[in-house]
Amino acid sequence: MLQAFDIIGPIMIGPSSSHTAGAVRIGKYARSILGTTPVSATIRFSGSFSKTYKGHGTDKAIIAGILGMETDDERIRISFEVAQKEGLEFSFVETEIDGAHPNTAQVVLKDADGKEVLVQGASIGGGNIIINRINDTAVSISGKSDTLIIPHEDVPGMIAVVSNILAENSVNIHGFSLCRDHKGGTAVMTIEIDGDIDESINKVILEQPNILASTILKAI
Repeated sequence: MLQAFDIIGPIMIGPSSSHTAGAVRIGKYARSILGTTPVSATIRFSGSFSKTYKGHGTDKAIIAGILGMETDDERIRISFEVAQKEGLEFSFVETEIDGAHPNTAQVVLKDADGKEVLVQGASIGGGNIIINRINDTAVSISGKSDTLIIPHEDVPGMIAVVSNILAENSVNIHGFSLCRDHKGGTAVMTIEIDGDIDESINKVILEQPNILASTILKAI
């Protein structure tokens, strides 16, 4: 069922929900995944993004998101100047990513301590996005709700272990995907939930056998 947001898009600074609002949200989500203040950003634009990003302001929009701005922030138009004042170095690369959605951006962020993250996302219309890669892991995240990212050993029963913990704590799952490199290797659960999830629940998940990590990504 479509929601009003899906049809009319977010309140935003123009000219295009796909090329501006979506780009802001990809940049902001990348910042959220880094979890610290970025000091450098390399943005690789693919498909139509690589051909039109200057004319449509996609470059300014994604930098605005990396700086933590919302889609309706009047400073989006001057995000380059804001980035300079805040000490964020950035560059853009035009490329083609095989099999990627036409409006795809790959964002590499680094903080002052050298921590680095790669986030790949696509703007799919109406300001909506799909994050489909974090570092070397394939994911599927809309960014509309809090999301658990759980790498784990690919052994039987892991989905049941995590889902039972969430059910016992009255956490409702509304989106789920699982990716793995090969049978018996490492797998990653991506779980989108309704409402907030307490860090204490995440701690219980982390204590389970065969769980390698568990991270809560907040909605944007």
